[in-house]
Amino acid sequence: MPRRVFFSFHYQRDIWRVNVVRNHAKVKSGYQEAGYWDCSLWESTKRTGEIALKRLINSGLQNTSVTVVLIGTETSERKWVKYEVEKSYERGNGMLGIYIHNIKNIIGRTDLRGKNPFDSFIVEQPSRFAYMSKPQVRMSQIYPTYNWVNDGGYNNFSKWVEDAARAAGR
Repeated sequence: MPRRVFFSFHYQRDIWRVNVVRNHAKVKSGYQEAGYWDCSLWESTKRTGEIALKRLINSGLQNTSVTVVLIGTETSERKWVKYEVEKSYERGNGMLGIYIHNIKNIIGRTDLRGKNPFDSFIVEQPSRFAYMSKPQVRMSQIYPTYNWVNDGGYNNFSKWVEDAARAAGR
């Protein structure tokens, strides 16, 4: 059964690279074969207020089991990406990051590798034993990251999504 996936990304700088990832399912004969449904939002307007954007993001996250952060050069600095990661964590979504800087843009250029957005968040690591204190760790120690080009994202994306969902118990 395909997973419902929310994509988090920096729209202005990375939309070309993002669409390579998001649309790879179409080349694979649709979502059934790709193993996921795209439930992300298009950052379509700057006129929308902050409360409306939060509602839109929260609505977009409903019924998703995995959040994929598509990591470009400036993704880790984006306010709304941070919000999406926080809300995904609160929901208990499986999460993973995919570096997209090596995907060539429309004029054939790659970009600089960005920072891992999961490095910005410190959370309590789950413990199997209730009596033990829960150590605090960076999310980057919990959630994996991959490189779309170097790690074969076209062929491995659905496995990465399934692994993230299972790790979250979803």
